[in-house]
This record gives sequence, structure tokens and C-alpha cells, in this order.
Amino acid sequence: MNLDDFSDLIQRPDGGIRRDAEERRERLSVRPGALGRLDELGEWLSAAQGRVPVRPVEQPKVVLFAADHGVATLDVSGRAAGSAHTLVRAVLDGASPVAVLARAQRVPVRVVDAGLDCDPGLLPAEVTRHRVRRGSGRIDIEDALTSEEALAALELGIAIADEEADSGTDLVVLGDLSVGGTTPASTLIAALCGTDASVVTGRGGAGIDDLAWMRKCAAIRDALRRARPVLGDQLALLSTVGGADLAAMTGFLLQASVRRMPVVLDGVVGAACALVAQRSAFRAPDWWLAGQVSGEPAQAKALDRMALEPLLDHGVTVGEGAGALLALPLVRAAAALAAELPEKTADAGGTEDGVEDGAEDGADGESAGNAEATGASADTGAATGTGASAGTGASADAR
Repeated sequence: MNLDDFSDLIQRPDGGIRRDAEERRERLSVRPGALGRLDELGEWLSAAQGRVPVRPVEQPKVVLFAADHGVATLDVSGRAAGSAHTLVRAVLDGASPVAVLARAQRVPVRVVDAGLDCDPGLLPAEVTRHRVRRGSGRIDIEDALTSEEALAALELGIAIADEEADSGTDLVVLGDLSVGGTTPASTLIAALCGTDASVVTGRGGAGIDDLAWMRKCAAIRDALRRARPVLGDQLALLSTVGGADLAAMTGFLLQASVRRMPVVLDGVVGAACALVAQRSAFRAPDWWLAGQVSGEPAQAKALDRMALEPLLDHGVTVGEGAGALLALPLVRAAAALAAELPEKTADAGGTEDGVEDGAEDGADGESAGNAEATGASADTGAATGTGASAGTGASADAR
């Protein structure tokens, strides 16, 4: 598979529809600009859906790709290596932040095991049946995946995107459930942005101390040396310093764009996959929203490179798609306002008929006032012999 083929398959959201949405916005009863960024979101959704007025977002879904990363054995994460299955179990049991938020918003959650390092029997078969391999390689000294595994993970993401689009999902909140995932994500971003390890190294969703941060920075530095020779080949890059979940998310993002299915990105892992996908198809980011600021420096660098401005900045670092899910009500609100606000009517006081009637009444009143002023001016002039100056004063008073 050549990822560059996606460049021909992905088209931008309909520009003509977006202009129609902007024109409709000008006709709404609420003045343009009063709703801030909600106007922009509504117009973006119209273009993505290809219709005016925009439809409500009725079938969103949270899709989470899960995996363990071998680099976590270096103690670069706040969680124990190989423990990502506990994050998955918490989501399935409804006990994680993203599960609570999804339940409150009545949004279904789908978890896909791309590369968990656990016995498949610990989790339901519908979660584990897609697994590409058990864990990923330690990217500072070895490849994360073989080339065959990277291709399989990419195809997994494409298949999941097709399944969601075929089932009627109209917007996806994309996230990850991983241990050690921010290290390969930061490596990918540093490689693609041409920057140093220290610039992109953050503290991860679980938080790490200074010693762990230094170990993480060293691991990214060593992984970068291995990544640079394969920068021209996105699939080889994912194989060398990515992971099964990152490759799957990259495939998902590309195919979601092909299927014209909008995606809300969460944290640094999603941003890294988006940046890889952008290298393959430059139009693809037009189908994505950045849900939130995660606090990871690598995420900020990737979003800046793709010109994506996050919707929220609430300091949410938990990952799991929770921050992006918090942005979903904002997107839904934008769609509802764009679809349901009434257009201006003849009784609204700002229409052409109202303006013309008011102008005619004002003109009649002004003519009558001028006539009275002129008469007063003539009478005063006859009595005093200073008609010009007195008439001027009376005219001013009449006005």
C-alpha cells in the first residue's frame, strides 16, 4: 500500500456549500459574530455534510485504539509497562473519565485492541479480535513493528473507519488507551517537524517526575536517530518508531477523510497520527477538529503545523479521548444554532420594508419642520429687519 494514494482520494469539504452557509448566517436574527467560533463550526459542519442548513450531530461515537509500547519498560510513563488493559477494563466497566462523560452525553464508546500486551482472555472478544501483535518494540533500540504488522495495523484503521461510516456514525471522537504511547507520538512529531527531543518531550497523561522526564527525553532522542533515515516513507516511519495503535489511527484518519466523516482529535497521540496522515494527503486535516489542548508540547507543535486551533483549553490531561469528548457539546451546539435560529423577518425592525417606511415618515416630518422654520424666519425678518440671521436661528431650533 502506498499512503500517497490517499492524496487523490480525499477531497476538501464543499467550498460552495460553505459559502452558502456563510450567506445564510448573514440572514439569521442574531448578528454575525455574536456567537463567536460557533459560527465557524456550524459553517464547517455544513461543508462537511454537504448541505445547508446543517443537520444536527445525531450519531457521534467515541473510538479508542488501545496498545502497549515496549519503550514503557524504560520507566518513561506514570503507569507500569504492559498495563494498558487495565485502562480498557475501566472504560468497559464505565469507571473511567471518558466512560462517565460518554454516558452523560449518551454517546457510545468503541474500544479496538490494536496491540495490547495481555492475555486476550482478559477482555471481550469484540475488543481483542483485531489485535495486530502483542505490544510494540522498544523504539529506542528496535523497530516498533515489522513492515507487515504496520501494514496490517494501517488496514485495521481503514476497516474500522469504513465500519463506522457504513453504520451511520456522523462524527467520531478519536482517542487512545495506551501505556508509553506519548513517547513514540512525540518522536513522530519531532521527526516530521525537524526539531529536537527536548522540545517535544512532555510529562504524559499520567504525569512523571524529572528523572522519568530525562529518561523519556533520552529515549526520544535515540528513537529520532532511527527515524530520520525513513522520513520519506510514512509506513516505514510508523513501523520504525510508531506502534500498532498509531498506525491504526493513521489509517482511520485517512479513511475517515475519504468517507467524509468528521473527526475530533484528542491529545498528542492523535495529533501525531494526524501529522503522519497529513504528509500523505494534504487535504485530510480539513476533516478534523482539534478538541482540546492537552498540555503536551509535541501536540502544540503538531497542531500548529496543521493549522488546527483547539476548541478547548481546560487543562485536561487524562487522555482516553476525554478532552475531545468535552468539546462535542460545543460542536453539537454550533450545529443546532446554525440549523434552528430563524432568519430575519419583516417584523424584526431591520428589514427593507421597515427601513423604507421609517425613512418616508422621517422625510415627511423633516419637510414639515423646515416649512415651519422658513415661515418663522420670514415673520421675524419682517419685524426686525434682520431676516437672514433670525431665520437661521429659527431654522436651527426647528431642527
